[in-house]
Amino acid sequence: MQSTEASSAMEVEAVSSEPKILPPKPEFAPLKPHEMSDGQVQFRKVSVPPHRYTPLKKAWMDIYTPVYEQMKVDIRMNLKARKVELKTRKDTPDISNLQKCADFVHAFMLGFDVIDAIALLRLDELYVESFEVKDVKTLRGDHLSRAIGRLSGKGGKTKFAIENATKTRVVIADSKIHILGSFANIKIARDSLCSLIMGSPAGKVYSKLRAVTARLAERF
Repeated sequence: MQSTEASSAMEVEAVSSEPKILPPKPEFAPLKPHEMSDGQVQFRKVSVPPHRYTPLKKAWMDIYTPVYEQMKVDIRMNLKARKVELKTRKDTPDISNLQKCADFVHAFMLGFDVIDAIALLRLDELYVESFEVKDVKTLRGDHLSRAIGRLSGKGGKTKFAIENATKTRVVIADSKIHILGSFANIKIARDSLCSLIMGSPAGKVYSKLRAVTARLAERF
């Protein structure tokens, strides 16, 4: 009796010691963008403000060419709804292209030049940040006008200095400010603009910018 129990135990051990052979991993071809959304076409719509209607007409081919030919996204202007409509195609290489194109068109509507806004299609780490003067300090009448004047400087000198030092692009549209650039650079530009709104003289902001950009240059 004992010998049969011992033999059965030995048999169990023998079975467990055999290596398990797993089936080969299945290899699937990568999904195409139109297959990711169950074959549904993805849409984006960007509103056109009245003051950007004429510039959009003039720069339409500059916007249309990179979006349609390089990003492989369909684009059209809906004249009735006054919106730029974008949609994916079957040959769109990446689903994120649609959002990139929408950001590019939106940046143009905010007032950025096509040459600057097109960087949103080329680079991944670019963002657009918007804020108003009243978000920093509540100003009215002449005080607000003077603050906007300080932001631009004589002939746009201050704005260009901030743009060149921080490698960003700034649009000042009335009391709204839009900044296009990388996350770290937007922060530096925003801090400089906020200092100007709060009443700092341009010279003080320039010297602060020089120190910050020198520190950034050392880091990289």
